[in-house]
Amino acid sequence: QVQLAESGGGFVQAGASLRLSCAASGRTSSYYAVGWFRQAPGKAREFVAAISWGGGRTDYVDSVKGRFTIFRDDARITMYLQMNSLKPEDTAVYYCAIKPGSLRIVTAAGEYDYWGKGTQVTVSS
Repeated sequence: QVQLAESGGGFVQAGASLRLSCAASGRTSSYYAVGWFRQAPGKAREFVAAISWGGGRTDYVDSVKGRFTIFRDDARITMYLQMNSLKPEDTAVYYCAIKPGSLRIVTAAGEYDYWGKGTQVTVSS
């Protein structure tokens, strides 16, 4: 089993920055894909960003391109989502997810095996 714990959420004003962290523990694989998703009230869970093993490939939903950056520290088994120029429409619960044993980038929520419990991000206008 793998446990994921997100942190770094909060209440900020539009234009501010936040860095979300996701620490993994338990029986993590030697390699794994990482993704961040979010879910706003009344909406479906949405893909935000993903990064392949080794960090060579990243992908983002169009609405966050140029503002968000996903990166990972595999020595610490920790993943990050740097969020700059936050907008009210970024308000959501943010979740990290991993897919052990995957070298490729994964953007589909259904492919991920483990999820964190989420961290709330609220952006006021």
